[in-house]
Amino acid sequence: MTTKTTWKPHTEHGELSTSERRELPDSVYAFPKQKKEPMTDASHVRNALARFDQVSGVSDTERDEAFSNIKAAAKHYGVDVKEQHWRELGKHPHTQNAAHK
Repeated sequence: MTTKTTWKPHTEHGELSTSERRELPDSVYAFPKQKKEPMTDASHVRNALARFDQVSGVSDTERDEAFSNIKAAAKHYGVDVKEQHWRELGKHPHTQNAAHK
């Protein structure tokens, strides 16, 4: 099954204030529904990868979409992503899936 990618490049770069971040379109976020992990430059893409396992309250389907968005943003900004699946990210299990216990 192919996961839909919703990420699109945006012209904002660098550190964003809280109000600026609220005004970003959903399409710049790894997790667009939750507006978590904006990816407006290479640094933010690396940050989204590093913090992926810290995002809580999302389903595996939402993680699939987020990882697809991260890969799209990484390609656009020239960030190397070695992982093939989001379950390879981080040090902690990402879900309460029995396979991770």
